[in-house]
Amino acid sequence: MNNNNKGGFLKSSVFYIFIFLAVVGMIYGLFGNDKSSSKTLTSSEFMKALNDKELKSVTVQPGNGIYNVTGEYRSAQSTKGDKGLNILQPAQKVTRFTSTLLPNDASLKSVTQAASDTDTDVVTKQQESSGFWLNLLVSLIPVLLIVGVFYLMMSQAGGKGGQGGMMSFGKSKAKPSDPKDNKVRFSNVAGAEEEKQELVEVVEFLKSPKKFVSLGARIPKGVLLEGPPGTGKTLLAKAVAGEANVPFFSMSGSDFVEMFVGVGASRVRDLFENAKKSAPAIIFIDEIDAVGRRRGTGMGGGNDEREQTLNQILIEMDGFEGSEGVIILASTNRSDVLDPALLRSGRFDRKILVGAPDVKGREAILNVHAKNKPLADNVDLKAIAQQTPGYVGADLENLLNEAALLAARRNKKKVDAADIDEAEDRIFQGPAKTNRGMSEQERKTTAYHEAGHALVGLVRSEASVVRKVTIVPRGRIGGYALMTPKADRYNLRYSEAKEQLAGLMGGRASEIFMFNEASSGASNDFQQATGLARQMVTAFGMSDKLGMVQLEGNASVGYAEQAGNRSYSEETARLIDEEVRRITKEAFDDASAILAENKDKLVAIAEALLEVESLDERQIRDIYETGHFTRKELQDDDELATAKSFEESKAAVDAKDSEAEERYEHHEAAKNGDDSEVSEVETPDDAPIDDKDDKNK
Repeated sequence: MNNNNKGGFLKSSVFYIFIFLAVVGMIYGLFGNDKSSSKTLTSSEFMKALNDKELKSVTVQPGNGIYNVTGEYRSAQSTKGDKGLNILQPAQKVTRFTSTLLPNDASLKSVTQAASDTDTDVVTKQQESSGFWLNLLVSLIPVLLIVGVFYLMMSQAGGKGGQGGMMSFGKSKAKPSDPKDNKVRFSNVAGAEEEKQELVEVVEFLKSPKKFVSLGARIPKGVLLEGPPGTGKTLLAKAVAGEANVPFFSMSGSDFVEMFVGVGASRVRDLFENAKKSAPAIIFIDEIDAVGRRRGTGMGGGNDEREQTLNQILIEMDGFEGSEGVIILASTNRSDVLDPALLRSGRFDRKILVGAPDVKGREAILNVHAKNKPLADNVDLKAIAQQTPGYVGADLENLLNEAALLAARRNKKKVDAADIDEAEDRIFQGPAKTNRGMSEQERKTTAYHEAGHALVGLVRSEASVVRKVTIVPRGRIGGYALMTPKADRYNLRYSEAKEQLAGLMGGRASEIFMFNEASSGASNDFQQATGLARQMVTAFGMSDKLGMVQLEGNASVGYAEQAGNRSYSEETARLIDEEVRRITKEAFDDASAILAENKDKLVAIAEALLEVESLDERQIRDIYETGHFTRKELQDDDELATAKSFEESKAAVDAKDSEAEERYEHHEAAKNGDDSEVSEVETPDDAPIDDKDDKNK
């Protein structure tokens, strides 16, 4: 940052404008001042002025084949009307003059005789040996300065589009990283064991290609790493380069395309040429979908800049000239939009899906990111991995970082379980809004809404587990219930989908059952339920009326299908809507029946939420089975609401953190006090279902 600021003025356009003005001023000083401070006379005018006794002194000096004459007037003379001066220049008084004489004896004799008659001083000087070169230098320096200033200005303007100047637009921005500087190894990449196994062949080929060539084997030219953001695709590419100890060229897909036509293709050529010179080497193109989308969709048709760049990539990967010793790695989140020619055999002929890690992968990732963080004894990384299904590597790193920030704010020496629990809530739904003003009726409605989610999820628990339920407002929601799968799951069965829908409808069913009135808190529940029911009908083939067909989803997108086109009729669309309504209505009826059968347990969970605001898995099960729960007395807050200062806000934060820590320790003690019930540790993997109360949007 400091380096950029230090050179900011030198790189700014204002600096070059200043230099240009200084050069113009110097030129004016060199050539303009003499003309403005002296008067130029012809030979006859000089002799007339000398004979009229107007001159005080005369200096004669040979130079360049003539005599240069300079001198002073006895009195100031006016320059108005002189032919050699600018007509726009105003009249002024001068005391000096310049003139020239022919180099012969007659001229010198006439000047000497006239000076003697008029009592004028005459001085003669020898010819300067360096006069020609000096005059030439004085003439060329301003021109060279002007050319240099303009070159620097144009170089700076060109450097922003290319890399270093006007003629470098087509140069690749990728520079080979020194293998010694790349410290990333496979041991630094956790949660992607199968993916690393797929890349072992690439590393071995780069280390010893003769072993493969001798058997007639051809290593894949391109490896496409596909997966959601944050799963470690770039880290895997760096690990391959680090293990193989070869140069690593890294560029983003957007770096190829500029506003100038042909720049992208030129950069592709330059990138592959540099990589071939450093072979064996690795080229890594991040977000290749920026230039690798299907051709024929650009505004410029075949002349579209992006399509020209893609064509050049296709040629370089599998053209007449091979790229021996160069392996191309690329990453994308949208392989479905890539051009088919890019994915064919001979180009990106190996595709590796880098998905979200399973429970063991999450635990390994947590161990990697926890190495430089002091953890308390009550932190169980295995339990955290089980409670964070759907989290990718970036999410887990952020979780531990947020926990470390919370621990530092609470002046702790180690990160404990309370910090990680709070960090998970902050990442999942945002910071707690403990000062949000909620009426008692609104708070009660929220408690029964979330209790309905928890109770239905607890009864329909063949596939999912209710991990946590809270009515603490966070972000735009008034509360949420967290339900995660019991075990690693890669397919969704019909019964599991029905369980999820019943759990989502538990909030609205509880409101109708207890208050006979609906609220807006179930809007997010309906959004998730509608999306899942529509997938069941249009993508999973779980509707008898529509049959086992896929009407929506990536598999139904044709090569030239445009966005917004439907592949089914209006009658089919009507049937889809009817089936979605039927499935969600059945889920609502199922949830209502469960609540009617367990009204006392619904009330117990809701009352416990009103007391302690948050319940975990063990506490919810205890209330469901025994009906007993340790409550704390509510304290009315009659403090006048005012704008707090920084010190007051910091004190409030410290008090809130201390209270949350004490409450967590109290809950831990309550859970560990009953040894007769030990909850079984499960291994969830899918993304959590967050049943939110959006009434406070």
